[in-house]
Amino acid sequence: MLNRLGLLRMTGRDPGEGHRVASPLELLFDLVFVVAVSQASQNLHHGIVEGHAAETTVSYAMIFFAIWWAWMNFTWFASAFDTDDWLYRLTTIVQMAGVLVLAAGVHDAMVDGEWTIITVGYVIMRLAMVAQWVRLAISDPEQRAVALRFAIGISLVQVLWVARLALPVEGQFWTFWPAMLLEVLVPVWAERVHRTPWHPHHVAERYGLFTLILLGESLLGSANAIIDAANSDERIDGLVGLAVAGIVLAAGMWWIYFSREQGDRLTSSREGFAFGYAHYVVFAAAGAVSAGIEVELDLLTHAGEHLTASDASFSLTVPVSVYMVAVWVVLLRGRISTTASVLFLLAAAAVLASAALPIVTVLGTAVAVGLAVLVLEVQRIRERDSTAPPRRD
Repeated sequence: MLNRLGLLRMTGRDPGEGHRVASPLELLFDLVFVVAVSQASQNLHHGIVEGHAAETTVSYAMIFFAIWWAWMNFTWFASAFDTDDWLYRLTTIVQMAGVLVLAAGVHDAMVDGEWTIITVGYVIMRLAMVAQWVRLAISDPEQRAVALRFAIGISLVQVLWVARLALPVEGQFWTFWPAMLLEVLVPVWAERVHRTPWHPHHVAERYGLFTLILLGESLLGSANAIIDAANSDERIDGLVGLAVAGIVLAAGMWWIYFSREQGDRLTSSREGFAFGYAHYVVFAAAGAVSAGIEVELDLLTHAGEHLTASDASFSLTVPVSVYMVAVWVVLLRGRISTTASVLFLLAAAAVLASAALPIVTVLGTAVAVGLAVLVLEVQRIRERDSTAPPRRD
């Protein structure tokens, strides 16, 4: 029911609502995150090429936490309380602005250890989220306790994020981890009083859509390889192979992620937390694959003065193998047979092992991912045949 300001009463939506799909606003929200993910991936690529793989990877993990956490909090809130009125839309747009500010600060954070801009963007996103929780507390007495816990918890942690900017670079690094821990504990503490009514299938769809965005970054790396091959003055056969392998990797990672429906598994808060939090690894690994492809491209075109074949190999194989193992843990474990699980994990191990022979890393990685897909498809066909009604001659 609309009030005089044209606002709907914010209250919990039906978690069993039929035909619940992502809204146009949610899709726009995801697109804004493409900018931040792209910036993080590009700076990871440059850091590896310049010989700072370890430091850059840690910075990437820290920045990706900010990206993932802000996206995830909005996603679960929207699933439970989306009103789609003008105030909800404006508050969401403020969060989008925070994403763009965060993206603008990625380079400074990863290269110079300067976290001011990225922290400002992050705090903008989080305080906009606080405004949503306060509105819910005012609108819905049933949700008031959990909403106030979220609002108070998030606000206090933002004070810590801002306060750590007064510390030197080393102090900012070490204080990041306790602040991060407090952030992830806020929902656990808040939902102890009342579970928010998120929609299982809607949440699963939203995670799938964000995975697609991250895989799109890998396709961009393949496109760059094709463009370089087309514009190169000299014949570089490896570029064509890298482009093909990049497409195979993106398609294979997509196939692996979407091989099973996930919404029917999210039936409790415990499963929801496990699904949501473990996806940090899935998302971060998927986002890093495009950097690995770009690093391999630089190796082929001799663009990196400090780049070694070993660094390039591990920059591709590590995120792909981590992605595969994480997807198995979050989505496939218990859903496929023991034999299929063993073969799938062996394929993930083969991806990592291919880094030992840099000359075959790209091909070996693509082949191993293809074998993992084959394992899942054989499993799916057997499941379908076992549940199909008997044929009548």
